[in-house]
Amino acid sequence: MGFEFIKKLPTPAEIKTQYPVSDEILKIKEQRDAEIKDVFTGKSDKFLAIIGPCSADNEDSVLDYLERLAKVQEEIKDKVLIIPRVYTNKPRTTGQGYKGMVHQPDPEKKPDMLAGIIAIRKMHIHAIEASGMTCADEMLYPENYRYLSDLLSYVAIGARSVEDQQHRLTASGMDIPAGMKNPTSGDFSVMLNSVIAAQGNHDFIYRGWEVQTSGNPLTHTILRGAVNKHGEAIPNYHYEDIQLLMEKYAEKDLQNPATIVDANHSNSNKQYKQQIRITKEVLHSRRVDPAIHDFVKGVMIESYIEEGNQKICPNHIYGKSITDPCLGWEDSERLLKTIAEEC
Repeated sequence: MGFEFIKKLPTPAEIKTQYPVSDEILKIKEQRDAEIKDVFTGKSDKFLAIIGPCSADNEDSVLDYLERLAKVQEEIKDKVLIIPRVYTNKPRTTGQGYKGMVHQPDPEKKPDMLAGIIAIRKMHIHAIEASGMTCADEMLYPENYRYLSDLLSYVAIGARSVEDQQHRLTASGMDIPAGMKNPTSGDFSVMLNSVIAAQGNHDFIYRGWEVQTSGNPLTHTILRGAVNKHGEAIPNYHYEDIQLLMEKYAEKDLQNPATIVDANHSNSNKQYKQQIRITKEVLHSRRVDPAIHDFVKGVMIESYIEEGNQKICPNHIYGKSITDPCLGWEDSERLLKTIAEEC
């Protein structure tokens, strides 16, 4: 019963001092942040592809994957801006199972939070060095954001976190885009209230400090599908869903109206191959409606080297997800090039 306090962890400032970033990385992040911001403000017509593994469970295979992405990015850079998913926190609906590298740097060993914090910072540094691209991560734990705040260019707030006040207020202090997913119920008003909160300025307690934030005008929505009372998936990526969301946005006083479509999760009912078809439908909706073209800024795709997923085991397959199933590399590369052709 109760808490057992195992060890006091270093502060983000201490970790950043121990594992600093180079001037070259700072330069890359500054440039990338500006490019991504321009997409959300409408200065750039590039389409965002936020793509990568469901969870970044192994640095070697993640860096291998990112080096492949970097080559494709160079080919499609005029049309598409890739933001690699390097997700180091894995939300678990029941609290059971692998919770990401921040918990377990080695999925086959016991949790070690200090080793995890160091491992995820090193991996994000190495990711930029290997690919020249800054990445996205999910903000599962608001108090952990500062460990990576000088490295990330995009943050997602998950369906089960979007109603939480601490997530909303922490996002209000970010200077990078923060995507608010619709809750599992599918309620657009919850998602939009989260955007309103994060775009506003706030005073609150954060990491033992009284803090004040200025608001994040780059906060936006992410459509990830919903689940009804019977546990059945209800997609919300269709033309009519996007039209409805635009109407709801018009009722609010929000900056930079924008949405990203998550092609997996409840939109695909976790049928990972469906991400290809769903992405193509979203691109079609953008082509036939100029308002949707301006409103839908990109897609999220779960992808890794090998398709599908596997259980955690000593003889695991290199580059295959140990959480949700992902598209394999060949399908992913083909889809990215299709996006460039059709967007």
